[in-house]
Parts: sequence; C-alpha cells; structure tokens
Amino acid sequence: MTETITSRKAPAIAAPPSLGGLGLFTVLLGAALPLIDFFIVNVALPTIGHDLAASEAVLELVVAGYGLAYAVLLVLGGRLGDLFGRRRLFLGGMAAFGLTSLACGLAPSAWTLVAARVAQGAASAAMLPQVLATIQAATSGQRRAKAMGLYGATAGLSMVAGQILGGVLVAADIAGTGWRSVFLVNVPVVLVGLFLAARAVPETRSQRPEPLDGPGTVLLAVSLLALLAPLTEGRAAGWPLWTWLSLAAFPFMAGAFYAVERRADRAGRTPLVPPSLFALTSLRRGLVMIVPFSIGFSGFMFVIAVALQQGAGLGPVAAGVALVPMAVVFFLVSLAGPRLIARYGTRVVTAGAVIQGVGVALMALAAWRFWPDFGFVELLPGAAIAGAGQALQLPVVFRIVLSEVPAARAGVGSGVMITTQQSSLALGVATLGTLFLSLAATMGMGDALVTTLLVQLAGVALTGLLSLRLPRTIG
Repeated sequence: MTETITSRKAPAIAAPPSLGGLGLFTVLLGAALPLIDFFIVNVALPTIGHDLAASEAVLELVVAGYGLAYAVLLVLGGRLGDLFGRRRLFLGGMAAFGLTSLACGLAPSAWTLVAARVAQGAASAAMLPQVLATIQAATSGQRRAKAMGLYGATAGLSMVAGQILGGVLVAADIAGTGWRSVFLVNVPVVLVGLFLAARAVPETRSQRPEPLDGPGTVLLAVSLLALLAPLTEGRAAGWPLWTWLSLAAFPFMAGAFYAVERRADRAGRTPLVPPSLFALTSLRRGLVMIVPFSIGFSGFMFVIAVALQQGAGLGPVAAGVALVPMAVVFFLVSLAGPRLIARYGTRVVTAGAVIQGVGVALMALAAWRFWPDFGFVELLPGAAIAGAGQALQLPVVFRIVLSEVPAARAGVGSGVMITTQQSSLALGVATLGTLFLSLAATMGMGDALVTTLLVQLAGVALTGLLSLRLPRTIG
C-alpha cells in the first residue's frame, strides 16, 4: 500500500501565465489607442464643425460623449475581464474600437459622429482595464516594475502624441479624407493589434470571479453622469436648469453609491468598487494625487489647442508641432524613471511636480510677453521642462496605486484607477476649458491663456504637496 502511494506522480502545477515582450508591446498598443483618441480631435474640431455644420454644443459632445461613456463603463470593463477572461475582453474591446472608429470616420452628420464617439468610448472601456490587469496578473518583481513604468510612459506620451497626430493628419488630408483620417487611421492599427494579441497575450482571469454588481454599476454610472454631463455641456448650452439640478443631485447619487458598495462589502460580496480596497494606503493616496494632475494635463492640452489655432492663428500642424518638445522630453525622461525611483524613492514625484511647475510658469511668462506671436519657439523651454516634470510623476503614481492590489482584484483595481484618471481628464476639459473660453470672451485670448496657466500652476503645487504623503518606497 505504501509503495503504491509513493509511486504515484504528484499532480502537475500549471505555470502562471507570463507576459512576454511582444505581449507587452501589444497591450501597450491597446492602452495607447483610447488615450490618443481622447485628445486627437482637439485640433480637428474646427474642421469637423465646418464640414458637418455642427454647433459648438454638438462639437463639445464629440469630445464629451466619448469621455463620458469611457469613464462611466471603465470599472465595469475591469470586472467583466476578471469574470470572463482579460484576453477575451481585450480582443473584443479592440475589435469594437476598430469598428466604431470606422463609423466615426464615415459619419455623414454631426449627430451620427456623436453616437459613434459614444460607442467608441464604450469599446475603450472594455479594452483598457485589461491592460493593467494583465500586467498585474502575468508579471512579477522587476518585470512588473518595468512594465508599469512603460505603461505610465505610454499613457503620458499618448495624450500628447494624440494632439500632434491629429494636427498632422488633418493638414495632410490623405486621399481627401480631411478630419476623417484621425479616426480611420485606427482601423489598420487595430487589425495589427488583434493579430498580435491572438498570438502573444496570455489569458488571465480572477480565480474566484464574483457576479456583476448591478446596483453598484447603475449608481456609479448615474453619479458620474450627474457630475460630468453638466460640466462638459453647461457652458455651450448656456447653463440651463438641468445642469444645476444635475450638479445638485451628484452628492446624493455618490452617497447612495458608497452606501450600497459598503453594504455589499460587509456582507462578504465583491461590489463593483470595494470600499475595503481603499484601506490600501498606496492606492488611496495615489488616486488622490491623480485627480489634480489629470485635470491640469487635459485642461492644458485643450486650452493650448484652442489658443494656438484661434488666438495665435497657427494651423493644425503648427499647433501640434508646438507640443513636440513636451512629448520628446516626456518619453526620454520616463525611461530613466525606474532607475531614479530605485535610488531616491517616491520623492522623485515631488521633484517632478517642482520641475513641472517651473515649466508651466515659463509658458505663462512667454504667453504674457510674446502674445500673439506665440508658437513653437516661445513654447519650447516651458513645454520641454513641463514634459520632464510630468514624466517623473505619472508613470510612478500608476505604479504606486496598484503596487499593493492583489492579483485576484487586478481588474477592479485597474478599473478604479483608470476611471479616476479618465473622469479627471474630462473634468480638466470642462473646468479649465470653460474658464479659458469664458475669460477669452471678456479679456482676450492672450490674457485668458496666462490666467488659465496660473490656475494650472496652483494645481501643480497641490500635486506636489500631495506627493509628500506617498509611501517612500514602492512594493
């Protein structure tokens, strides 16, 4: 009997899924596409408005419709990946992103374009959470640190590159497509991405998947819509009564969402956004820092696109090229980020905020001195320095937020983080964009730009102060 027992082979233990170099490249490509498309339309809006005879309010919906659908559905996308498999959701989301991009590029009217953009935002919400969740579940140790650093670099670079690419494509007018090329360019990229993902991205999912949280999903969607919809559409619509009622309802909707999630968490179920997740100091403090950083980033990108084209009289290419120094420096400095973190810890983030503040101050000074002769040369010093500062913050904060999240909750954690970032990006366009356009109508674009940059500078100072509360090291 003993001999029989000892002679049996031990059951084989399946090796954990591993994300190789090609797989990492593929998921980072999937991360870049939604962020590029959030910003790519900024410099194309004047051309879209002229071609489709769209009002300012409808043009704002072209931007806001995408951002709202994206922000509202991100956490749900992360949960679905945990439940059904992250590779499966990544492939499905990428395919849907390609189809909705094609619909945007072929849209015959402004309202058709708005509808296609909403669908494109929903596709992005299915695809993007799977990127971070796959990195969390299929890498470890130094490989995970490197992958997270590359994700942060990709995210920051994509947001700047989207605006540059949009200007180049609109001006190039490829085969007479004009602004449509900013959407149609996604189609061949998606086809390549699908081919690579099918070959190189491993399947991962939660070992103990929980059923979907219906009440939490609905309440989160209603809460975000109550906040973001009036802020993004209020100015263009003339601040009608519904905008104020919606903003007044937001605290109550958010409170109801938190109460439902806390009750589910205490009952042993896994809610859409588990309040217990916020017991992780690194996640909680990192999310708080993402808010002012992202508001300032997206607000600046929107404001500078409008100011350079409508105020300084630059074309779409020149307006895009003016941001090249920021993109190049961001990319180069972000490559050095992991080594700096290993040596100096998270105080690198504080140094990044100081450097970014110097860059924003230089841009405000240049706008005050040289307006309306304001372009590549005048922006160069400030944009380059600001890009360096941003590169020392964004990739590092992403790593901090997810550093203690268990692999089983990778989809939930990444969904919460990206929802925070995306909602803050939408808030940046709504708040700083509204401030700039309101001031421009009374004091002129030059002074409005300077004032808005000074407000952003205050946000950078807040980011720096919040960074002092981050854990000194990253787990």
